[in-house]
Amino acid sequence: MPSPSRKRWSWRSQAVRGLAWQVLLLALLALLLWFLAGNIARNMAQRGIQSGFDFLLQPAGFEIGEGLFGFEASQAYWLAFLTGLGNTLRTALVGSVLATVLGTALGIGRLSRSALLRGLCASYVELFRNIPLLLQLLMWYLLLAEALPAFDAPGRLGVLTLSKSGLVWQATTDAEPLFTLSPEFLALTLGLSLYTAAFIAEVVRAGITAVPRGQSEAAAALGLNQHQAMRRVVLPQALRVIIPPLTNQYLNLSKNSSLAVAIGYPDVVSIANTAINQTGRAVECLLIVMAIYLCLSLATSLLMNVYNARVALKER
Repeated sequence: MPSPSRKRWSWRSQAVRGLAWQVLLLALLALLLWFLAGNIARNMAQRGIQSGFDFLLQPAGFEIGEGLFGFEASQAYWLAFLTGLGNTLRTALVGSVLATVLGTALGIGRLSRSALLRGLCASYVELFRNIPLLLQLLMWYLLLAEALPAFDAPGRLGVLTLSKSGLVWQATTDAEPLFTLSPEFLALTLGLSLYTAAFIAEVVRAGITAVPRGQSEAAAALGLNQHQAMRRVVLPQALRVIIPPLTNQYLNLSKNSSLAVAIGYPDVVSIANTAINQTGRAVECLLIVMAIYLCLSLATSLLMNVYNARVALKER
C-alpha cells in the first residue's frame, strides 16, 4: 500500500499536475524572454547602437525645475529618474486623496433625497468621465496659465502667494519659499483628481446600494439620523464592496499620471524621454519606466489588499 506522502506527490494528483504545468509555463516564458533579449542585443550590436545601463552613472546634463529635492545637471541619470519618481509619487498620492474625498461626496450625493443634488452629482459624473483625460489636463493647464496673476503682481492669501509661477508658501514676504507648486503640478493634480473622482463616485454609489435597506431602517429605529446612519452603519459595511474597485481606480490614477509629459510636468516619463534623446538608450529607459510603474501598481495593490483584509476581519 503506497504511503500517504507518495500518494500526495503522485502524477494522478490534480495539484501535482497543476504545479507541473505552471513550472513548465514559467520555464517557457523565461526561455522566450531570454531569446528576445539576446535577439535585441545582437540586432543593436550589428547596427552600432550602444546598449546597457551604464549611462545611469553618467552626468545627466540637464536640470529639473521641480522636485522634492534639488537636481543639478552635473548629477547622474539615476538621480534624475529618482527625482522624476518623486514627482510621480507626489502627484499620485495627492490626487488619490483628493479624488477619494470628492468621489465619496459625489457618490453619497447621487443617493440624496434632494433631486437637485442628485442631478448635479450625476451631471458631474457623466461630464468628467466621458471627456478624455488628456483633453482635461490641457484645458486645466491653459486655464491656469491664463487665469493666474502675473509674475510681478501675484495674489496673496496669507502666507500663500499665487502667480503664473505657481503656488508659493512663504513664512514672510521676503523669506525663502518653503515650498512651491508649479502650474504644471496644479493642473495635473486637479485634472487627475476631478477625472478619477467621477469613477470613484460610481464605486461608492454601488457599494452603498449593495447594503440591505434594512440596515438603514434599523439605524433609524435606534435613533440615528441620516448622516449618522450613513457614517456609522452603511459606509462601514459598504467598504467590502467599495475597496476592490477603488483599488483599480488608484492604479488607473497612478498610471494616468504619465500623461504629465503633455503639459511639461517632469515626471518619470518626461525624464525618460529626455534621457532617450540624449543617450539613445530607448530600450533601457523604457524598461526602467515599465519597472517603476509595475512596482507602484504592485505596492498599491498590496496595501489595498492588506486594508481590505483588515476590514473583512473587523466585519466578522
